[in-house]
Amino acid sequence: MTTSRPGAWPARLTSGTDPVVTLRPLAASDVEAWRLARQRNAAWLAPWDATAPPGSSARVSSFRALVRRLRRQARQGVTYPFAVEVDGHFAGQVTINNIVRGSAQFASVGYWLDQRFAGRGVMPRAVAMAMDHCFTAAGLHRLEVAIRPENSNSLRVVEKLGLAEVGFAPRFLHIDGAWRDHRIYAVTVEECPEGMLARLEGRGSAGPAGDGLGGVSPGTR
Repeated sequence: MTTSRPGAWPARLTSGTDPVVTLRPLAASDVEAWRLARQRNAAWLAPWDATAPPGSSARVSSFRALVRRLRRQARQGVTYPFAVEVDGHFAGQVTINNIVRGSAQFASVGYWLDQRFAGRGVMPRAVAMAMDHCFTAAGLHRLEVAIRPENSNSLRVVEKLGLAEVGFAPRFLHIDGAWRDHRIYAVTVEECPEGMLARLEGRGSAGPAGDGLGGVSPGTR
């Protein structure tokens, strides 16, 4: 069984002053803030949310069940489920999924943001923070983001981060009730020796289109 690398999890990461963005483990106590955010953003999130294909047993009955599953996966070292806070308020999630060790040292990144926090550069910074943690404390080598071609907000996130497009995957993930095509972006640790957050800050702060929803929205699986 895969186990989490010492120091990689649990983790609390904080960056910036306006706004202050914090990543910390998703907790059962987030239930009310998570539920309100999902309700408030239902229409905005639905086109990009991961869904369970017909016949799949992957559906989660409740938020607490979701947290229990993610905690178990975190102990196994295959998932790092971060809650995103903006100035101390719950704002969304960044989840490092499908961590593969051995000769790969690879993972994928999924994220979603409450729309009321959009336009402040939150998600590019949160993803950069999570990636830096993966490349340092977690010792990963390559990170990948899969994005629907129609998801302009999420495409702006990877653009701000300077991620290279490395491929196109037809019918790659089950999103919003059907198998959807995805554009694939990736980065390796050698490509950003200065760190992703330093790279982002060197490019300037994200503009109004720079916050968005990831190609994999793990908070709803």
